[in-house]
Amino acid sequence: MHPVLFKIGPFELRAYGVMLALSFLFGIWLAVKRAKTRDVNPDRIMDLAVIILVSSIVGSRLMYVMFHLDEFRGRWLDTINPFQSDGQIGLAGLTLLGGVLLSFAGAFLYLRRHRLNFFRFADVIMPSVGLGIFLTRIGCFLNGCCFGLPCENGHGLCVVFPAHSPAGEVFPGLPLIPAQLYSSLYGLIIFIVLLTMDRRKYFDGFLFFLFLILYGIARFAIDLIRYYEETMVWFTCAGKDLSMNQAISLAFVVAGAIGLIMGLRKKRQESH
Repeated sequence: MHPVLFKIGPFELRAYGVMLALSFLFGIWLAVKRAKTRDVNPDRIMDLAVIILVSSIVGSRLMYVMFHLDEFRGRWLDTINPFQSDGQIGLAGLTLLGGVLLSFAGAFLYLRRHRLNFFRFADVIMPSVGLGIFLTRIGCFLNGCCFGLPCENGHGLCVVFPAHSPAGEVFPGLPLIPAQLYSSLYGLIIFIVLLTMDRRKYFDGFLFFLFLILYGIARFAIDLIRYYEETMVWFTCAGKDLSMNQAISLAFVVAGAIGLIMGLRKKRQESH
């Protein structure tokens, strides 16, 4: 694990930040390339990229802060100030789903304001989101955050994180499930599936709804082996703690399934 690539004084270049930046760069490049072949203005993609970038960071930070209020008591400015009170530069603590939700909202409002088809643009961008998950979760692994539960009996793929990492502070010296790598893998799978299914071009919104289903199922499953603080646990079922993220994931699956069914039904009616 290499959470800090290098450090100059108080400034740290963190692996997570680098992977997050790469996910946006490659994601924007791919979306612009896809837009040129789908009757979508690439300039609008660039505008959306700025909105999604800001929305994802703000949403991720807000959701993290909402469920970690005790961490910021007495130093509320640290919730938004990149120059932290302990001398660190940067915002440590983001929740991916918060960024996804606010990005969807920001993109929808922008496209609606300009009277553009949300679903058409979403289909262009969704593979980039899968690619972004793949890269960003590698950053999580290098950072030692978003880690899994302790491995039972030491079997399976297990990792002992450094003591100074978030995982090492919670479970010092214990082998943990590398939930970050599994999350990275499902991001890659979603990316490949969306690009493959895009060849069929069923209807505008098809890739968007398919993403919601695939991501919702994968995220719910991974969260069963991921560690969460008590503040993130909503309830316990059959001995398993279910998180707020899993509730959102289930909502994604339901929304995606409804969208796919309605879209395919409309497409079938139009073909008759």
